[in-house]
Amino acid sequence: MVMNQTIAIDNGNVHAPVAGSRVKETLVNKKLIIIAAVAVVLAAAGFFFYRARAASNAPTFRFVTIEKGNMQSKVSATGTLGAVTTVSVGTQVSGQVASLLVDYNDVVKKGQLLATIDPTLARSAVIDAQANVDKAQAELLQMQRDYKRNRELSQQGLIAKSAFEQSQSTMLVAQADVRSAQVAMDRAKQNLAYTSIYAPIDGVVVERNVQQGQTVAASLSAPQLFLIANDLAHMQILAQVGEGDIAQIKAGQTVKFSVQALPNQTFNGTVQQVRLQSTTADNVVDYTVVIAVDNAQNKLLPGMTARVDFLTQSATDVLKVSNAALRFQPTDEQLTLMGVQKAAPRAKTATNGATGTNAATSTMSAADRAARRAARAASGGGRPAIATLYYLDKDGKVTTTIVRTGISDGTNTQITGKDIQAGMKVIAGITTGTDTAATSTAPTATSPFSGGAQQRGGGRPGGF
Repeated sequence: MVMNQTIAIDNGNVHAPVAGSRVKETLVNKKLIIIAAVAVVLAAAGFFFYRARAASNAPTFRFVTIEKGNMQSKVSATGTLGAVTTVSVGTQVSGQVASLLVDYNDVVKKGQLLATIDPTLARSAVIDAQANVDKAQAELLQMQRDYKRNRELSQQGLIAKSAFEQSQSTMLVAQADVRSAQVAMDRAKQNLAYTSIYAPIDGVVVERNVQQGQTVAASLSAPQLFLIANDLAHMQILAQVGEGDIAQIKAGQTVKFSVQALPNQTFNGTVQQVRLQSTTADNVVDYTVVIAVDNAQNKLLPGMTARVDFLTQSATDVLKVSNAALRFQPTDEQLTLMGVQKAAPRAKTATNGATGTNAATSTMSAADRAARRAARAASGGGRPAIATLYYLDKDGKVTTTIVRTGISDGTNTQITGKDIQAGMKVIAGITTGTDTAATSTAPTATSPFSGGAQQRGGGRPGGF
């Protein structure tokens, strides 16, 4: 086989072929560049992938701020406004209402005529009773004359002694008949007087239950014609407080309340009485608390429903934090993501099974342990109302501190501690990985700060 080859001859020198080798070198260089570029791209993609994955697993926190201000602990209840003194005006006689002289909201004075019952029958009864009195008195007069005459005859021995005694007895019976007839006449006169209905107290007519011409019947109980409230400038609230909160209510406590008719206004009152009698409905025991209310401007009306807040405790210029931060209890997985080592469980002694103090120690700092001891000492040696707060230190690491909780208003709670100050941000929630739900509390089916219609303060928030 004969191969074509071009040989260059220059001045008698023979040169080898160089074009083919140069092409090969160029191809090799391009392959190396492509491989290097692909490696760089893969390395960058891997870097960004792992960085994004690490960022997706990094915890995202929700913070709340520790504030300084005033705190008030309260117990909430509902009650009904009413007059201090309310009198039901009825009738003791039956008959037709002849006249009505007052109407709703009329101001009346004690002794003022309100209405009259038809007096015809009562007047006739008085006349009949008077006739019976006259008859009894006439019979008595005759009996007295017979007695006097028989006494003289008896002294002369002209009649038997028994006849004299009979006349004496008849006279005594006649005297009794006169007294009985007089009582009947007095009763008839009183019934006639009952046909006029007068106001028993000074006040305002809040109810009128009859119409002119209506017939009323007085039987075992007097029918109510009017309801008169004494003085609406001074009213009271009868509030129902549950047995779980009644121990916090004392006479003289300040009360704030509102009514639906005036939602933007808050009124003041004072606890006047805590009644010992209880009522039970649907296995719920309630006690009635009487609250005195000043209504000088007459804005409040009888029958209004009042939403009452009993101020049981108060504190001025104290540190407070949202209850969400106190209820924040991260899981073991979240503690790991946050970089906080889970506390080792306390061992139980072999003798009595009590919690041992020499068990495996947690990661609590010396300052936290000192704060816990101070809280325990402040609580009188018993179990203190303490809680753990999570926050970021100056290096951005999650750190814990122990605080003692005080009174609560249902939203915020008073706290005291060594490492806390106003303006400090603490963790109230956390979102990990691709989870979208923030874990800020333990199961919240039942809030430790709500008892149905009533707010309880001063407890241990968040289950602490």
